[in-house]
Amino acid sequence: MSDRKQQVIKMAHQLFIEKGFQATSIQDIIDYCGIAKGTFYNYFSSKNELLIAIFTEAYTKMEKERNKILIGQDHSNIQLFIKQIEFQMYMNRKNKMVALFEEVLVSHDEELKQFIKEGQLRLVQWVYLRFIQLFGEEKKTYLLDCAIMFIGILHQNIKYADKRKNADEEVHKVVHYSVNRIVKVVEEVAESGEQLHEPSHLDSWLSKDKRADQTFRLRLTETITSLRKRLKEDKDQVRYIELIDFIQDEISHSHHPRKMLIESSLASLKNVLSEKELVEELENILNTYIIK
Repeated sequence: MSDRKQQVIKMAHQLFIEKGFQATSIQDIIDYCGIAKGTFYNYFSSKNELLIAIFTEAYTKMEKERNKILIGQDHSNIQLFIKQIEFQMYMNRKNKMVALFEEVLVSHDEELKQFIKEGQLRLVQWVYLRFIQLFGEEKKTYLLDCAIMFIGILHQNIKYADKRKNADEEVHKVVHYSVNRIVKVVEEVAESGEQLHEPSHLDSWLSKDKRADQTFRLRLTETITSLRKRLKEDKDQVRYIELIDFIQDEISHSHHPRKMLIESSLASLKNVLSEKELVEELENILNTYIIK
């Protein structure tokens, strides 16, 4: 993603916090960011797409840092899980994400509401997988139910804790309290043998967007990296790196990748590269996962 586009995302995020998403027009964004209307539409197809980019940018960074907490550590250590949850709560507060979530959820915009719901399901999936690491494979049958209950306990407790002073201190208390409660719940549910949701339900709940597939992400990254290296070797073709960046950005961050623009960029690359196998590989990847 270009530095300029990242700057627009950052500034628009601040504007949405100050003014509210619904009350902010595209013209407001253009004026606030100091960009031309054409530049805006080159980056985003709509205001919705911009908001989705804000959410995606914030949560990509959060997930990366949250995962770093486990590097080289014992994944079954519940104190590390507490640390991860605290970090996520602090980042939500820092980025004022809850206010944006609530504005979307009370709106009539089904596209944005669906995006938020998918994000919530990905959180359920992450907690469920962490619970398997924390509580063991033998309790796996019951851990999706427990993950859903934990998120409900945590979010409701955070909601009311936010109304008090010393909010950061309250987050620490709430996370510890909620984790301690769920430890007891896991033991009780496993002993009872009761199950509400089959873990296999997660597959049907989650979006079938193939861009989330790890194989796709790996193939895309490797091919893009090779293309960029090939283009840098020829100084006359450096300008075409922008096309590569555009394709990667459009695929990775756009909620609705613009097929015609992607195909046009691929055609331009074919014309400048003497060895076309990498462009053809990129085209095959996109045909498999994106372009239909």
